[in-house]
Amino acid sequence: MTNKKPFWITSRGAALLSLGGAVIYFLLMEHRTHLFQYLPVLILLLCPAMHLYMHRGHDHGGQAGQEGNEGANHQHPDATNSDAYQRGVQEGRRQALTSSSQQNEEV
Repeated sequence: MTNKKPFWITSRGAALLSLGGAVIYFLLMEHRTHLFQYLPVLILLLCPAMHLYMHRGHDHGGQAGQEGNEGANHQHPDATNSDAYQRGVQEGRRQALTSSSQQNEEV
């Protein structure tokens, strides 16, 4: 684990929260009718923005070129080291093979 402080606790995070609060207050007090008129469109535009910014926490930050082909076969670190996970994968493969061979015999 790292001892890095969360962004919202830093001075930049506090400034962003303050600015965001001021903008929201201004929109609600002065432009309430405009805000509610375009609220559905704003919500739809928020979805792609959230998608882009939320991938930052998954180490997808455009570093695949630096790691070679590891990005294509990316798995959770705990999952690859877990014996139970490996046994589950092997059991699933066996079940898939047996069910497909049984279906081929029926045809």
